[in-house]
Amino acid sequence: MMQSLRFISAEALASHPQVAQQSLDGVAHNLYPLLFKASYLLEQAEVIRVLLERWPLEEFRLGALLGPSADHPGDLRDRACRACLEACVRGLADHTLWGGGRRRLRVADLTGIRDVQVQGCPCGRALGRWGRTKLLARTCCELQVEPRAARRPVEVLADIFVTGGNFDLVVRALGPEGPAPLRVRCLSFRADSLGPGQLVHVLRLAGPRELRRLEVVHNVRLHAGHVQQLLAQLGFPRLVSLTLPAKAFDAPPTSTPAPDGEDALLTSIARELSRMTQLTELSVAFSTLTGKLQKLLGPLRTPLRVLDLGNCALNHVDMAFLANCTHAAHLEVLDLSGHCLVDLFPSTFFRLLGQAAPTLRALTLEECGLADRHVGALSLALGPCRRLQELRFLGNPMSARALRRLFVALCGLPRLQSVEFPVPRDCYPEGSAYPQDELAMSKFDQQKYSAIAEDLRALLLRAGRDDIRLSTPLFGSFDPDIQETSNELGTLLLQAFKTALENFSRALKQME
Repeated sequence: MMQSLRFISAEALASHPQVAQQSLDGVAHNLYPLLFKASYLLEQAEVIRVLLERWPLEEFRLGALLGPSADHPGDLRDRACRACLEACVRGLADHTLWGGGRRRLRVADLTGIRDVQVQGCPCGRALGRWGRTKLLARTCCELQVEPRAARRPVEVLADIFVTGGNFDLVVRALGPEGPAPLRVRCLSFRADSLGPGQLVHVLRLAGPRELRRLEVVHNVRLHAGHVQQLLAQLGFPRLVSLTLPAKAFDAPPTSTPAPDGEDALLTSIARELSRMTQLTELSVAFSTLTGKLQKLLGPLRTPLRVLDLGNCALNHVDMAFLANCTHAAHLEVLDLSGHCLVDLFPSTFFRLLGQAAPTLRALTLEECGLADRHVGALSLALGPCRRLQELRFLGNPMSARALRRLFVALCGLPRLQSVEFPVPRDCYPEGSAYPQDELAMSKFDQQKYSAIAEDLRALLLRAGRDDIRLSTPLFGSFDPDIQETSNELGTLLLQAFKTALENFSRALKQME
């Protein structure tokens, strides 16, 4: 990797923290970004903190500073280094306290970090999105009561992740009662383990008019009434990406079906979505949408590029709409997991992939009942998808022989980079049922699987396609957000289990 002489010099200076700190007054302002990247690369937290304290420019944009440049083509954005990120936030705090007349910083953009499974920084310790949110919120709260803090606030752009564990802290940071030296603006927002009321409250404070990405996941229990209220009250005019939790379109428990079968709530939700003129990504997995897809997606004004309809119980009418609608010709990422596509919707599935082929980059077909008899049809359907880069089809009952046939076809997709394939049916006891639960899924012949996987890699190698990465993540791909909050989610599940047992016990006593 070629580095400029300027970067080599910056790296040499950053490697001696005391000298670097003493020399900053003599460093030209336009060299601060270079010295910052060199310090981040070497994990020199002390230097990073002082650099931020004395930052002489009007803007600090973390993602841009860590990305490739002419001086250093390396990309450090996948280093969520705990020591370095903590130093950045503490340096910002110091800037508001000690910057004095030299203080010029107006915008600090802390977005652009990519959370990955393996850290490339020397310490190997990551600070994930939830931890970054807590650190920033705690720092904001500390500065709100600090009399020395500068009066003109620094605008901090951030990706926020809120759960019950950091909710109170985030609320205090976003809704200060007095001066706020660091004023947070949320560009993306992820919520988990919150009640509907908490969600609305914190989103209102976060500034829904500025929000670009909203993920409401897992343990946020929403029904269609909640979703309608959320969208109608807060609006989200600049939203690009929306993810809703499972069962988000279920009717409220107290509602009664309309005599004419009309779903007024879904109609209202679709109307609110149509007002989001920049919305191009929608994930509504595990919501029952049987016969309702046109009502939901039809009114949208912009074509969707990302669509997750996994396990939505779609029927023939839904698939026919999807294959012929405007969205199909613009899709880049599509998830249709949990639907028996080739058995139930062969012609519409073929048409859908044909329509999406010019743009489709990632396709997920997990637990779609794809068996040996479907390999020929699946290969033909995938043939036009010449831009496909990622294919995932875990949980399908295919034999090793069928996988080999499919992989021969996949070799013809020139841009394919990654394939997640199922454990072959041959590796499980005869008569195993599909779809499998987690316990059954993990009980397979490891030795036989390794031999088959090696055979598939050899097949790719012979075809000159050793650039394709193969994997079988039995329990899903790495999710840094789940990894980071697993303890909190585990506690929540235990509480839910305890509540269920108490309700069951109460019901038994009433029966007695």
